[in-house]
Amino acid sequence: MTSYSRQDAIRILRISIHQLQGWERAGLIPQQQTYSFQDLGQLRILRALREEAVSAASIRHSILAMKAVGGMANPLLEARVVRTGTRLAFRHHGAMVDPIRRQLLFDFERAEADDSPTVTPEPAPLRRTAAAEPRGLQDRFLAAVQAEEAGEKQQAISLYEEILDLDPRYAAAYINLGTIAFHLREYDRAERLYRRATEVDPAYVLAYFDLGNVLDELGRLDESIAAYRQAVALAPRYADAHYNLALAFERLEKPRAALRHWQAYLKIDQCGPWAEHARAQIRKLLSRETLSIASRANRFIPPRKGTAALEIL
Repeated sequence: MTSYSRQDAIRILRISIHQLQGWERAGLIPQQQTYSFQDLGQLRILRALREEAVSAASIRHSILAMKAVGGMANPLLEARVVRTGTRLAFRHHGAMVDPIRRQLLFDFERAEADDSPTVTPEPAPLRRTAAAEPRGLQDRFLAAVQAEEAGEKQQAISLYEEILDLDPRYAAAYINLGTIAFHLREYDRAERLYRRATEVDPAYVLAYFDLGNVLDELGRLDESIAAYRQAVALAPRYADAHYNLALAFERLEKPRAALRHWQAYLKIDQCGPWAEHARAQIRKLLSRETLSIASRANRFIPPRKGTAALEIL
């Protein structure tokens, strides 16, 4: 097998030694003195992602999550990396996976190239892969999603209910059925469906996020915050959950808690209108906090015993 030195890799990929060392420090690649052709392929992918301003932390979290949920030794080589907004997804065996949210995504690129796509649409839990799922359920689920997209809500509802009759632990069907109920303003039913999804799959991040949304609509902010927090506990880089937590804490007039989540959101998503809104809220909250702190010192407060004090000589 042909091997390449560090200098060879730097020359071939047209990167600097500082870039290479930075990727090593970030844990994106192991430090080594020689590279195989496959290693160069991995480095090329990292270079492309960094050129697209994908943060090293985001890449590292996605790789670790894909190793955990996909059982892969090296996701960058065993699957194709796809950028989806501020996160990374991986195409593998005909499916597109968001490993941080632990769900399959609808592969629009593949659907455009194939008039009869077989990819499971979003959202579907990773543990229900096409290989392990009965074909009848997969076909029904795909038909239900297509009915939703065509505006045929009643047909979609019937199909999701059929799926749940056949398999009461099909979490994705509860989620999609709950979302239809949510849009129909049937919030109590949506809550029941989302809660059931969390019961049958306690690691299903989207279930907690959607539950948080419906509880927010019902005005039960404390419960909503608890649901969003569970989503963040399962997926710490779930930007939307941090965003909604920040909004909820602002409504509860808890500026410091809101500030933490605005800042967490910006670490994940630094571009676009939502990021600009987050920055504006941070500026506003910091300004209010500064004024609040300043207003507390409107009279002389003598020093506590045992503390140093200024003395006029």
